[in-house]
Amino acid sequence: KQDSRFGEMLFTHFGLSGPIILDLSKKIGELLAAGEVILKIDLKPALDVLMLDKRLQRDFKRNKYFKNYLPELLPRKLGDLAARFAKIDLDKKVNSINKEERKRLIDVVKGLKLTAKGLIGFSQAIVTSGGVELKEIDSKTMRSKIIGNLFFAGEIIDLDGPTGGYNLQICWSTGYAAGEGAGRSV
Repeated sequence: KQDSRFGEMLFTHFGLSGPIILDLSKKIGELLAAGEVILKIDLKPALDVLMLDKRLQRDFKRNKYFKNYLPELLPRKLGDLAARFAKIDLDKKVNSINKEERKRLIDVVKGLKLTAKGLIGFSQAIVTSGGVELKEIDSKTMRSKIIGNLFFAGEIIDLDGPTGGYNLQICWSTGYAAGEGAGRSV
């Protein structure tokens, strides 16, 4: 286990997205360079395994088709995916789902495993990492310590933060400092 996050995530036509995925993307990229990356996703983090099992046991007493029950547990498309991973027939009545099938469903809901195949790429990146190393820049003026009268700001600098406006703030703050520094050097 390399990292763990709690928050919002989206299943999209191109893969996973959302704040927690964006926050993890740099780490995922680094890990992908070294080998396989498995993401383990808890689709019901507010329920522990025991609570989820009790809920399913209660809900599965009804005479309802599994495909009609799933939207009570998960969004429709995600529920269909969970059923497929758990190998439970959508046309099965919930009151005929056995303990083994219920356990498989719990395993999927509490630990959906997906293999990361790659990142979406630079052309669609929201934030980039890499750039001029911080040790090569005067942090007060953003002036290069190597080349005189060269100033840096924003994503050209090897500095990035989590989602939530931090990267925008880095751009604004370094831009202001670079502008002030350049103005004083004229």
